[in-house]
Amino acid sequence: MATDDDFTIAVLCGARSPERGVSLRSGAACAEALRASFPRVELRVLDENALPADLDPAAHVVFPVVHGDYGEDGQIQRELDARGFAYAGCGAEACEICIDKAKTKEKLRAAGVPVAPEIVFTAERRPRAKSLTARLGRELVVKPADKGSSVGLFLPAGTRAVRHALARIRAGKWLAERRLRGRELTVGLLDGRAGGVVEICPRGGVYDFRSKYTAGATRYLAPAPLPEAVAASLRADAEKIFAVCGCRDFSRADVMLLPDGRYFFLEVNTMPGMTATSLLPKSAACVGVNFQELVRRMVAPAVARFRAARA
Repeated sequence: MATDDDFTIAVLCGARSPERGVSLRSGAACAEALRASFPRVELRVLDENALPADLDPAAHVVFPVVHGDYGEDGQIQRELDARGFAYAGCGAEACEICIDKAKTKEKLRAAGVPVAPEIVFTAERRPRAKSLTARLGRELVVKPADKGSSVGLFLPAGTRAVRHALARIRAGKWLAERRLRGRELTVGLLDGRAGGVVEICPRGGVYDFRSKYTAGATRYLAPAPLPEAVAASLRADAEKIFAVCGCRDFSRADVMLLPDGRYFFLEVNTMPGMTATSLLPKSAACVGVNFQELVRRMVAPAVARFRAARA
């Protein structure tokens, strides 16, 4: 039977994506927290989108804290599976679904979870601006279908602005939705159980990349001031999302609550940020789980899988 002295937890961060900087900060924070619970923890910074050759599945439990490309699209998970590693977080299939906002919404819609209407298109086959505004409304959100952290986000209002946003798209798969006005909320999930609902109040009015990762740029209410019935419904739907998307260990679900009481889930994050301003730690804190305990519990199922495979 393996003991805590029989393995090293390898925290992987970095890699090549628009979210590399955030990943470096998340990885450093997680490695520091894990050292309080495990005697052997290594922080590995990836300079390329590839696993270190010297990682050993018989000696390492892997905690990939790699955001965006490679870390959340199923690539690193498929490599870890192929080499026989026990690793923390969602498996490859769930990552491939959740990185693609259009596929995620298909799953959620089929499960009866409320999502807003969308139009999916590619850079090569862009719709006309007038067609988008006619179908979705004057104010839109236009974003990559398979990126995180608001990378490439456009918020055009009116046909002319939509046309300008479409003209700036160069490659990839994209999603257009009617812009929802309301309260931005998120729910963290740990082993399929919802934590507290957190409200996001960006001081600049838009929760963009800068607002997410600049200290003081956003105010957070944790827990969000909500009627308990509303909070309970959000947590229940977040747990349903975790199950229908095939998530494992942890994830986070983002949602918009409208003034009329309706809400719409926006997307699922399989490798949430773990920086000082990140949302999963705030959600966990709402139910009494501090950062150190949260990170320990995020990796604990992978440790259990490592031990079970070698029992």
